[in-house]
Amino acid sequence: MTKEISEKQREQQHLDHVLDLINDKEKELKSSIKSAEGEARDINSHFFDDVKLDYDGYSTSMETALSIHQQQQLLSEREHAWQHSAKQLDTIERLKKKPYFARVDFKESNEKKAETIYIGLGSFADRDDHFLIYDWRAPISSIYYDGKLGEVSYNSPEGEITVDMTKKRQFMIKDGKIESMFDTNESIGDQMLLEVLSEKSSTQMKSIVTTIQQEQNKIIRNTSADLLFVQGAAGSGKTSAILQRIAYLLYRYRGNLTSSDVIMFSPNQLFNDYIKNVLPEMGEQNMVQMTYWQFVSRRLPGMEVESLFKQFEDQNSDTNISAFKDSVNFFNLVTRYAKHLNKRGMIFKNIYFRDKKKPYFDKEKIKEIYYSFNENYKLANRIDATREELIKMLNRKIAPEVKKNWVMQTIEGLSRDELNELYDRPDQEFNSEKEEEKFLGRKIVVKALKPVSNKINHNQFINMRAQYLSFLRAVPKMTDLSKWNISEEDWQKHIEEVKENFKKHHIYMNDVSAYLYLYDLITGRRTDYEMRYAFIDEIQDYTPFQLAYLKYNFPRAKFTMLGDLNQAIFTKDESRSLLKQISGLFDPKKTDVVQLTKSYRSTKEITDFTKQILRQGEKIEAFNRRGPKPALWGRSNEQEAIEALVKILDKNNKSQRTTAVITKDLASAKQVAEQLKQKGEKATLIATANQRLVPGTLVVPSYLAKGLEFDAVVMWDASKENYHKLDETQLVYTITSRAMYELDIIYIGEKSPLLDVDSDTYVEK
Repeated sequence: MTKEISEKQREQQHLDHVLDLINDKEKELKSSIKSAEGEARDINSHFFDDVKLDYDGYSTSMETALSIHQQQQLLSEREHAWQHSAKQLDTIERLKKKPYFARVDFKESNEKKAETIYIGLGSFADRDDHFLIYDWRAPISSIYYDGKLGEVSYNSPEGEITVDMTKKRQFMIKDGKIESMFDTNESIGDQMLLEVLSEKSSTQMKSIVTTIQQEQNKIIRNTSADLLFVQGAAGSGKTSAILQRIAYLLYRYRGNLTSSDVIMFSPNQLFNDYIKNVLPEMGEQNMVQMTYWQFVSRRLPGMEVESLFKQFEDQNSDTNISAFKDSVNFFNLVTRYAKHLNKRGMIFKNIYFRDKKKPYFDKEKIKEIYYSFNENYKLANRIDATREELIKMLNRKIAPEVKKNWVMQTIEGLSRDELNELYDRPDQEFNSEKEEEKFLGRKIVVKALKPVSNKINHNQFINMRAQYLSFLRAVPKMTDLSKWNISEEDWQKHIEEVKENFKKHHIYMNDVSAYLYLYDLITGRRTDYEMRYAFIDEIQDYTPFQLAYLKYNFPRAKFTMLGDLNQAIFTKDESRSLLKQISGLFDPKKTDVVQLTKSYRSTKEITDFTKQILRQGEKIEAFNRRGPKPALWGRSNEQEAIEALVKILDKNNKSQRTTAVITKDLASAKQVAEQLKQKGEKATLIATANQRLVPGTLVVPSYLAKGLEFDAVVMWDASKENYHKLDETQLVYTITSRAMYELDIIYIGEKSPLLDVDSDTYVEK
């Protein structure tokens, strides 16, 4: 016993020593920031005292310029020093709360003495540059996550190094005191994992640096794959691992990679809000983040793109047509069709000015210009050349336009102030009245023609909607639709539907990517070569076409795609062929697939229950954290069901659990929220993805609960009437697997056949 106490005392002494140095460094940084700010103010206020100003001759004005440049250099050096210190201070303040969480002892093969390192959220060295804490992302730290005791290798800048690891110790530190510590042979001891996992859920995701598992570490430190595909069970830490991966890449390529070179596509805005603190907690800035819907909608301001809500609520379209339009085959058809436009088939529209009946530039004339360039011109050059030609023609139209009556009438109708605005300067003089009129006329015409030149510069002479419909009409000539079980008649009917939608300025989600891709090919819109890493979460809800389009948009990026093919809410059974279709877009030698089968989110009881819902759920392993069995509440009418819900909420509130009542769709979420309000229960309805998650009881429609987790979940109305289709299996699994500690399922009448699981794994209430 005494040995253990003394060992803990020794570790506490080491911690006290490190904390003293951290506190000293904090004081030093604060004072250097203060003096750097003072110096910058000082240089600024005396800026011109030290600058030699000389207005004679060339050489002296050159001296003046150099003198100003030197002062600016001084200022920017001070600014740089200040920023550097501020960043260091930020790290120090993070380390003060929890300096480190692990210790590793190891011996290099040619060394006699073992070395000890401590691992934390950032690096910290003493005055002699001796590292007291290593950043968890440093190459050497990888041995802590990857290996059991004994021989273990890691990749350093000098190549692979193998060491003999003799100790692996984990700490729980709070307020400068070691609360607990334990030695382990595993990558992360279950004891530590249990302590971290048993914390309550919050409305914000936390960093998992202290508990990264070996298989998660493979994902985080992978730098070789062009496509890293992560298939992970619900709650297996996919998203956490990905955020740590971003932090790792920013650290590894510091200086060459910034957070603006990394983009993440997430399932909805709620989720973005949920993960927004993870990277700043590790001292990194957040990456560019958006949903796929935002990515496409921002480019179609005049059109209403089908929303997440609409997509989920109106899933009654022809599934064969959807599967075809969502495929990589359809993507390739757009590419082929665009090539054919080089020779013929482009559709333009008239450009008008003042007279809405008579075109200023006729669409036939534009078409003639477009096809007048020889065949060496590719689509993008063709459109550029057409634009240039139209602008030249527009410039030639200015002089004749100035002579028209409307111009003279406009000049006569201008007030004194409006006239003054047209002159280049207030005291401008002219040789004659005619010259002045001509000058003012030209100004008025150029201003009036601005909308016309804008239309030309923004390619608004292309009739994009007609062009897309023309592509859809060409599809049966380009491919055999019967292979997709689509009849000619159904396809024609579908085209009419798309056309009617266009008239209402509305576009389906499975048209929008093809529409934009065709536009990009025609106009040669520049793809984003700056983006180096693209992350796509909840991959099972993307279509192969959307993924092919993202790959086209970010040609230089390495992709990390993660998801759980068991949770496809929108694409349903298509998700199985998803991996097959997208793997064709990447070099198979540079594609890595990682599977995470262990679920850490839920208790063993909840995981054992939910995995039975899936057809191949046996692959999912539960982490050994215990809790109550899921409870099924069968009731005969809605009144009784609401009373059962109130009872569950009261029980959860007493144990201060955050509860999410998850309904199938928005209408029932609204209904439940209203009935709870009438019963005097406090609950927040999450009706749109732009809302904030708040503590307490939430009522959420299923498609907004993706990627989130809650202490307790109540699945509302899991009756046969509500969930009976086989392709809703994944939806039921997604809802039930959001729960960490408590899962209650309420149904009215007959229970859904999708919940046909072993009766030993739940209780009836």
